[in-house]
Amino acid sequence: MIVKYIIRIFIFTTTLIASSASFADMRGSGDLGIIIERASGSIQIIETTNRTKLFNIDGLGDLSHASVVFSRDQRYGFVFGRDGGLTKVDVLAGKIVKRVVQGGNAIGGAISQDGKLVAVSNYEPGGVRVFDSQTLEMVADIPAKYGNGLLSKTVGLVDAPGNKFIFSLYDAGETWIADFSASNTPKITKFKDIGDQPYDGLITPDARYYVAGLFGEDGLAMLDLWHPEKGVKRILDGYGRGEEPLPVYKMPHLEGWAAAGGNLFLPAIGRHEVLVVSASNWKEVARIPVHGQPVFAMARPDGRQIWVNFAHPKNDVLQVIDVDSMSIIKTFKPGRAILHMEFTPRGEQIWVSVRDRNVVEVYDTETLKKITELPANTPSGIFLTARASRMGL
Repeated sequence: MIVKYIIRIFIFTTTLIASSASFADMRGSGDLGIIIERASGSIQIIETTNRTKLFNIDGLGDLSHASVVFSRDQRYGFVFGRDGGLTKVDVLAGKIVKRVVQGGNAIGGAISQDGKLVAVSNYEPGGVRVFDSQTLEMVADIPAKYGNGLLSKTVGLVDAPGNKFIFSLYDAGETWIADFSASNTPKITKFKDIGDQPYDGLITPDARYYVAGLFGEDGLAMLDLWHPEKGVKRILDGYGRGEEPLPVYKMPHLEGWAAAGGNLFLPAIGRHEVLVVSASNWKEVARIPVHGQPVFAMARPDGRQIWVNFAHPKNDVLQVIDVDSMSIIKTFKPGRAILHMEFTPRGEQIWVSVRDRNVVEVYDTETLKKITELPANTPSGIFLTARASRMGL
């Protein structure tokens, strides 16, 4: 009897120890993220609490213009490659779950409000393809046809409330809404003649307005998603009127638009300026001279600072704008090809990719001092799992 009792205690203790070890190995996904290593077709999984690399994952194809969205539970990242690859990555296990090549030249994607659908924007073939987020099986193909059956490049793809995707047609000058609220056969609403060569788009943080930037003319095209029946409205029309435009070496990214202090801060095409626009009436209120042609102008989560990077040949500089004074308070020079920035969810850190030095630098946004740097192979995009809870990212 005593022997049996001892055996039971031994088994219970062993089980408890094993269980404790298992729980000790577990972690949440809230402080994780993905760094794109563009030249090698690989990614890093990192964590921001201790600022360390957890995994390296290879075999993701052409990542020269890659972006990532996350599942609503933050466990899975969906990586969109320039070669048309769509790769589902388990960020907790550090492995590829599935990869499909769905097009010939892709330019980003989005995940639906309910997390069930992943959409990919394609240059070739022109249009948007939509996939089941669990299986990566295609559920809808939306060719971007215009004119006499031509296919347009699609740009500015974002998710919107009600399981909608919104995107623009670069060649056609149109914006489309694909509504998946009723079924996987979308209802398509088209807005034509929005302007010349829409090159990118964004949805405002409150998900009310979709804005497309125009490469072929000075101005932007805005759609009020509360009242789409009113059509597309032109804003900032002719903001560069009377000024000689500069050569454009890299298109600004509208995803980086900053909403702060009741205003929007956005990069001006062909200008060494950040435009400041009132969020209440969409009128220009100020211009802030900066080091070069801005690519991203991104707001710290509390809205107090705007961090700006720049296009070639002045892409070795990073500047910080104080929103209250609308003035530059810090200029960094981390190295050539500063390609992307990402704030931690509460904004105490910003992660910055410096491609030509093969590092990602991490800064304290309060002291404006560098905390550390991590080695990375030609890093570009940095995407943290906190994006899962934000519309349009």
